[in-house]
Amino acid sequence: MRLDKFLKVSRLIKRRTVANEVSDTGRVYVNGNIAKPAKQIKEGDEIKIEYANRTVHVRVLKVPVNNVSVQEAAELYEVI
Repeated sequence: MRLDKFLKVSRLIKRRTVANEVSDTGRVYVNGNIAKPAKQIKEGDEIKIEYANRTVHVRVLKVPVNNVSVQEAAELYEVI
């Protein structure tokens, strides 16, 4: 699954267009490297998102095939 879609499906970022913009500005890292929106995400990857006032660091536990419910979205990652 693409990084931008995973961020949207997991509810880490609310909209895919916003996920694209954040990735394009270099504020999203996958396994320590700056990641573009098209980066393929797999289980075990570590994602770091730099927001304006905080940083979120998560580990991918599960990559869904399609969209998931709000309850299932929290089970896709763990906060490090």
